[in-house]
Amino acid sequence: MLKLFTRFFRLLRINFVLARYNLDEVILANHWFYPLRFLTYFNPWYWTCGRTMPRGLRIRRALEDLGPIFVKAGQILSTRVDFLPEDIALELAQLQDRVAPFPGKLAKALIEEALQCPLQQVFSQFDMQALASASIAQVHAATLHNGKAVVVKVLRPQIKKVIDSDLDLLMTLATLASRYWKGARAFKPKEMVDEIAHTLYDELDLLREGANASQLRRNFLNSSRLHIPEIYWAHSRATILVMERMDGIPIHEVEKLRAAGINLQKVAERGIDIFFTQVFRDNFFHADLHPGNLFISTKNPEDPQYQAVDFGIAGSLNSKDQRYLAENMLAFLKRDYRRVAELHLASGWLPPETRADQFEGAIRAVCEPIFELPLKDISFAQLLFRLFQTARRFHINIQPQLILLQKSLFSIESLSRQLCPEIDLWKTASPYLERWLKEQVGVKAFFRRIKDNLPQWSEKLPEIPTLIYEVLNETQQRQEKIRFAEERHARMIRAASIPKRRYFWTGTGLTLTFCGGLLLLHPSHPGLYHLFSSTPAWVLSGSGLVLLLGSLR
Repeated sequence: MLKLFTRFFRLLRINFVLARYNLDEVILANHWFYPLRFLTYFNPWYWTCGRTMPRGLRIRRALEDLGPIFVKAGQILSTRVDFLPEDIALELAQLQDRVAPFPGKLAKALIEEALQCPLQQVFSQFDMQALASASIAQVHAATLHNGKAVVVKVLRPQIKKVIDSDLDLLMTLATLASRYWKGARAFKPKEMVDEIAHTLYDELDLLREGANASQLRRNFLNSSRLHIPEIYWAHSRATILVMERMDGIPIHEVEKLRAAGINLQKVAERGIDIFFTQVFRDNFFHADLHPGNLFISTKNPEDPQYQAVDFGIAGSLNSKDQRYLAENMLAFLKRDYRRVAELHLASGWLPPETRADQFEGAIRAVCEPIFELPLKDISFAQLLFRLFQTARRFHINIQPQLILLQKSLFSIESLSRQLCPEIDLWKTASPYLERWLKEQVGVKAFFRRIKDNLPQWSEKLPEIPTLIYEVLNETQQRQEKIRFAEERHARMIRAASIPKRRYFWTGTGLTLTFCGGLLLLHPSHPGLYHLFSSTPAWVLSGSGLVLLLGSLR
């Protein structure tokens, strides 16, 4: 009962926020409430923000007012450009996951509870003032006893209960939408909530984030392009994460970067290079590349180094998706739309019954207006956005990892254009894609794959004769079973036909014996005499007895 009351008052709060930003029209636009649409005009905010703010901005402001979990949900929804209108998706992508920090004393108590020891035993210095605060956790600066500057990320108190409560409410709203909204079948609100829940619960495990950071750090160890902080596992737990402190300038503070003499064009080009390196070389990429998670080191202004943080969301592609993605991008660059359609069908992204020529025509209609622009003005993210919108019409099976990829590409492209508006992204990316594809095909790639698989093959080689024998033996047994089944079936057919023949000959023998007996007893019987006038009675009776004896045998 208490849960129902809590849900009811939370719904009242949501309705108030919707009305404040004149979003009640979204509900009243439903055909169930259409007769009540006139109530929109009685909303006092209809005559203020409703006429001065665009729809996407109002939705973003409403989510920010509803709380951190709704902000996080909005960020996740912003990646689903295959469902959302363009203006809403672009606005939701600007949601900032920043909330007021909780007290430093409470953070200190939570850290001590997780470490099971006083704070002074681990850190020589701990800043009670939070460096940054988000919906899931906040970060404090600290120093280890060995002099290492670190940051301590700690989960918010009772955050799981808050997430459980808000997700329960979101699922209730999704269920109502599925029942009463015609577009729910395409939008799939319940599946959306499940995706949000999966992402949020993953972020509650900070050890998982630390594992993602360690993987990225190994991939770029000693690299001059990207630095990933070291994770101090001895002091990390599921609710706290201790990592190396970054000292760079936030990438969105462009004026500070200019003042430090940073080569902004090099920063923009390097961001694209790092992204494609993660996707195609390492098959593991940082999927939360918003400006608050990226810094630029000031140690070498002419050869700037990226510094990344917050690794709660990471993505990966299998080798098949990598290959098709690279070939798709190059096919788009060459305007080979037939190849694009064939690749989508071959990769399984499209239903098998889709006609390639129809999909080719739809892709051409999307891409030609964009490619009429100068190459430096063509947006990767905008192109993907249009393609995902087209894919919705063809019921394309968009994989979650591709949606994460689109989100990351959108972020890094926006940053690159902010840093250097004249950058030609296609010119930067296409040589990398062509080089990667050349490495995947040809004689060198063939021998490299043999070299990579040779240890595994050598391990399995001694087992091959046994496996061949087992396969042949199993095949022989299967053939024996089939032959036995066929013979049994034939015997059953023959056995089923015996009673029919027996009944026929028994009936015939009885008839002849009966008729022969009547002739012997009544030789002048008119009917029988006429029928068997030339046949002696003893022949009929004898034939009938022979048939009876034969049928009994």
